[in-house]
Amino acid sequence: MSLTQKLGKRGRFAKVSLNGKDTYMKLAVSGKGGVGKTTFSALLIRTLNAQGKHVLAIDADPDANLAAAIGIPDADKITPIAEMKELIFERTEAKPGSIGGFFKLNPRVDDLPDALSAKLDNIKLMRLGGVQKGGSGCICPESTLLRALITHIVLSRDEVVVMDMEAGIEHLGRATASAVDKLIVVVEPGRRSIDTAGHINKLASEIGLKNIALLGNKIRSIKDEEFLQKHLKDFEFLGFIPYDEALIEADLAGVSPFDVDSTAKKNVNEMISKL
Repeated sequence: MSLTQKLGKRGRFAKVSLNGKDTYMKLAVSGKGGVGKTTFSALLIRTLNAQGKHVLAIDADPDANLAAAIGIPDADKITPIAEMKELIFERTEAKPGSIGGFFKLNPRVDDLPDALSAKLDNIKLMRLGGVQKGGSGCICPESTLLRALITHIVLSRDEVVVMDMEAGIEHLGRATASAVDKLIVVVEPGRRSIDTAGHINKLASEIGLKNIALLGNKIRSIKDEEFLQKHLKDFEFLGFIPYDEALIEADLAGVSPFDVDSTAKKNVNEMISKL
């Protein structure tokens, strides 16, 4: 029996309602490592879940663990899609790790989010994993499957989608950029974070992704807000989250930031209403 037959057919979630109308928000979150990108993504996902929304969470950052931040049990046991060699071979008809040669450029992926997701309440989570790159990039079965999966998720899924990206937008392409409702770039007061935001904005403009907003994180005072607004004055700010020891302790303890007492939850709830 093939892996496809084992997966079977699963039903899709019903439509959700945001601000009084049926819609399926597609959000991508990016920012430099250590800025709090995954913490914010987890807060966003858990808050949407608490509001009764069906959420498809995509961990597209190999260096992060969105599942643990959300609070999904046994998060470390979730196998990334890029490491599922049997699946990659079946869907692309090529051996994982091979570069060049012949393989399917449009593999079937529509059944994967329902069949391969880890679940918590109304949340489904998929880990994409990393693809080894050489030279100008990777034209290989793994990257082909992941890009097809992202395209399906952004264009066709009947759920709110939140994607925790790398410190860039490598998994997005022109086919999906126009369908992303908002790219949220998390920044903290600091030059490197500002430089990363500019880099991500450049990458986004190259693929036609125009709906970009910034989220100021680890804000200690009004001076931090003013610093970010001064140096990133051409950007829209979705909001600001104060520096909070509770969020840092939650990360150290392996607890979801949503499950600790923090003002960040109120801030994120207000941001969702803006979206």
